[in-house]
Amino acid sequence: MTKEEYFNRFLPPHLQAKDSGQAYAPANIALSKYWGKRDAALNLPMNGSLSISLGALGTHTTVIAIDAPQDMMVLNGKNISPDSAFYRKTQAFIRLFRRGQTPSLLIESSNTIPTAAGLASSASGFAALTLALADLWQLDLDSRILSSFARIGSGSAARSLWHGFVKWQKGEAADGSDSYAMPITSDWQDLHIGLLEIDTAEKSVSSRDGMNHTVATSPLYAPWAACAEADLQTIEEAIANRDFHLLAQTAESNAFAMHASMMAARPALIYLQAESFRQIARIHALRAQGLPLYFTADAGPNLKLLYLAKDEAEVLAAFPHMVAINPFA
Repeated sequence: MTKEEYFNRFLPPHLQAKDSGQAYAPANIALSKYWGKRDAALNLPMNGSLSISLGALGTHTTVIAIDAPQDMMVLNGKNISPDSAFYRKTQAFIRLFRRGQTPSLLIESSNTIPTAAGLASSASGFAALTLALADLWQLDLDSRILSSFARIGSGSAARSLWHGFVKWQKGEAADGSDSYAMPITSDWQDLHIGLLEIDTAEKSVSSRDGMNHTVATSPLYAPWAACAEADLQTIEEAIANRDFHLLAQTAESNAFAMHASMMAARPALIYLQAESFRQIARIHALRAQGLPLYFTADAGPNLKLLYLAKDEAEVLAAFPHMVAINPFA
């Protein structure tokens, strides 16, 4: 099944547009990672994953119908050239919705998190765009369908439609209809996240290209995928029991396993930088001294710290430039 055929299954024959639509979507970090696809066109994952949102860090998007020969895009206050890869990718995604029926659009997005630096800006970006387009065209669709739409824009965007914990099930259907995310009911106020920025420059290798390379060439990929499924179940149990140590230990081990599969690729793919490893060593040293502090890392050099609310002052003293987040605020 093509992407167009999948969207057409759920969209009405004729779209009824308002003057504008808008939405906000939070960035998310995966505690149990998604890395690798069983279907690249539909962004169907090899394994399920589970994330937690970053609250006010994410993407605000507004879409407005305009009288113009083509779409116009503005990201963080800057006009995006129609020749850019960002423009082409975004327009291709919008085309899946519009079915050739609607006028041109002005798409204005602003990120409260750095773009393309391994901080999940593409996840919040495509999730916010999906919700804004659904608002513009008054689509009365189940959130699971919207999650699967966002997934086609960027895999982890499937998880950015909600705050808090979100599970993305890998699904089994060839058409991807059962591969969507859903929120996990929880108000775990004691669990806090620290965003430790190492380098916010755009990555030299995108997540999409990086995971394709890992799947194709890494001898550690197959065991990683099996490990990820087991970690997902463990983290779900930890959330249900509010077992911080089990959740944080598993998330940290899961991140190490994913990065190990990348480093074993031919040639090696290394997103973590020297400063990333120095800060990881500091985290381990503090934990050895009795501070319950853990980390996770996605496809980039930046670290996300996992700790309890009662320890926030001590964590901030050790990492004064960290951005402290209560995902359930």
